[in-house]
Amino acid sequence: MRKKRIRFFSSVQTRITAVVAAVLLLVLSAIAFTFQQSRETVQQINEVFASNAVIMRLGDTLAAAQTGMHEYLSTKSSASLENFYRNEQELREMTDDLNDRNVGSELLMLEKNIRLMTQSYLTVSEDAIQARRGRNVEGYKAYFAQASTLFEYINNYIYALNSRRFSRNTENYLSLMNSMRIVERMSLVMIILASAVALLLCVMSVRAMIDPLRTLSAAAESVAGGDFSVDVKESGREDEVGVVTNAFHEMLGSIRTYIESQRTSMEKEAQMKENELSMEAHLKEAQLKFLQAQINPHFLFNSLNAGSQLAMMESADRTEHFLSRMAQFFRYNVQKTEGDASLSEEIASVDNYIYILNVRFAGDIHYEKQIDESINFDETRMPSMILQPIVENAIQHGIHDDHEHGVVTLSVDMVPENENESGADCVRITVADNGAGMTRRQIEKILHHQPPEEEDPKERKSDSTGIAMENVISRLELYYGRSGLLGIWSDGPGCGTEVTVLLPVEKEKGLTGRKDRHVSHTDR
Repeated sequence: MRKKRIRFFSSVQTRITAVVAAVLLLVLSAIAFTFQQSRETVQQINEVFASNAVIMRLGDTLAAAQTGMHEYLSTKSSASLENFYRNEQELREMTDDLNDRNVGSELLMLEKNIRLMTQSYLTVSEDAIQARRGRNVEGYKAYFAQASTLFEYINNYIYALNSRRFSRNTENYLSLMNSMRIVERMSLVMIILASAVALLLCVMSVRAMIDPLRTLSAAAESVAGGDFSVDVKESGREDEVGVVTNAFHEMLGSIRTYIESQRTSMEKEAQMKENELSMEAHLKEAQLKFLQAQINPHFLFNSLNAGSQLAMMESADRTEHFLSRMAQFFRYNVQKTEGDASLSEEIASVDNYIYILNVRFAGDIHYEKQIDESINFDETRMPSMILQPIVENAIQHGIHDDHEHGVVTLSVDMVPENENESGADCVRITVADNGAGMTRRQIEKILHHQPPEEEDPKERKSDSTGIAMENVISRLELYYGRSGLLGIWSDGPGCGTEVTVLLPVEKEKGLTGRKDRHVSHTDR
């Protein structure tokens, strides 16, 4: 199945996050605009009456100064004097912020008059206090009367300025309130529009994700009902929905292809069954004739055992030994053809085979064994009828034309896991000869299960047990579930051949006996 890489910015999760973020940003922007406009309007409203508050505070401070001066003049109290000077300082600071220029504005001219008269009032008040300190009764009374007159004038100007400012500020306040209502309506409209746009974005985004899923759901229901003709077009989207859609499209194609292949396979199988049934009668007839032409193997080795007993009764020891080995060889062949065997049984079968050949060829077959006695031969299992065909091959093709100088060597040793490619400790069995050798092409044909080229197949088969090397390789692969357990090496024609078989062993069984390797014996 083709896999598409989902880009970060095209995934469903990212799209949902982006839509939610856009909705929140839109709504928050509308709220922020409303809040800012309301804040500015409220600030303007506060500023409208701030000037009235300043003038009123100026009047209150002036009254407090007048009271402090009057109390001091009456009682000469230090607390009253301190109160006067504190209010005097505040009055000076407040009047410094008033207009001191000649302008055309009535309000600003009132501010100038208040400022100048307040300064005069403070000067006269100071003179009255100083006269009181000097015990000048007539003087401080005159100054107090003058200060009181200025106090009345200043209060009248403050009242006039405050009234005029309040009247003007009221008009500004009403205008600002109208603006405030307009801002409220605009804010409400913006919030409604932002909510509508946000809802539209959500609906469009959800629909873009849900519609393909609805199509997929309908197609899945059809497929579940057995209708594989439904078609889901490939999506150009690169998000998860697109990946699922494309995967479903490819899955439908694979299912259709599989169904078609199964239909074709069933048709071929039906044809093969028909051919098989048509040939069954001929096969049974051929099998009957084949069985009639066979010699019963059990009858054969039972007869050999009877001959062995007869030879023993007649004191023909060599004949008795030969017949006994022949019986053992055929019995092993019959019993072990379909099963496995121990390594010791396989080596014994080879020994019997060499013995029989040496009796036949008058001891011309040179055979050597190099056995690692540390190996537990009885516990090491392997497919049956493996070694005898390899040894037979070495004799038939290797030293067949030169028995006098030809030697077949059977070696058995252990190979650690790190010294072979099978991935386990192995028993290594090597069958080597110094005979005819092989070409690279011949070796490749054998290892790839191709029949070797033979000049006279009839002559070869006449002395053979009938088990070919490709059969040996196939049974090794089936038994151990891996390949590469049999190897063939030769330096070319006339240089001999070496066949190696690796038998993986279980580590927990371990090894017993001595660790030395030696030549056990030589048969001729």
